[in-house]
Amino acid sequence: MADSQVPDRGAATIWTAMAVAALTVVATLAMWLGATVMARHRAESAADLGALAAASHASEGPVRACERARWVADRMRVTLRTCRWQQLDALVEVEASTPAIAGLPRPSAHARAGPAAEPARSAPAISTDNLGSTPIRPPHG
Repeated sequence: MADSQVPDRGAATIWTAMAVAALTVVATLAMWLGATVMARHRAESAADLGALAAASHASEGPVRACERARWVADRMRVTLRTCRWQQLDALVEVEASTPAIAGLPRPSAHARAGPAAEPARSAPAISTDNLGSTPIRPPHG
């Protein structure tokens, strides 16, 4: 049996290295995107909770109320950019930090909280029976 030798030029090694590099880039981008989405959600939650905290402490004055919003933002690892008042509503804006890519803004969010408005007077509510077909009106009286 003749010994056949096939020259191995290492082409498979090069293709494998390129595939591994491409998968590494894709995985890194996916992880960065996931971190950015999580930071955005954290910023939205912090803005909502900060505005609610400020509104709940409005009776203590705007400075104390905004200190409470800053306390909430600090606990949620975001930066409070603004806390201001528009009539009785607290307006809060926060910014989260993420692994940065040059040129892209940091995730931010804003929220508003204040006293609930008095519901408007309207016609009586109409409900339906348990089959959903016959309207049932409240008795007049």
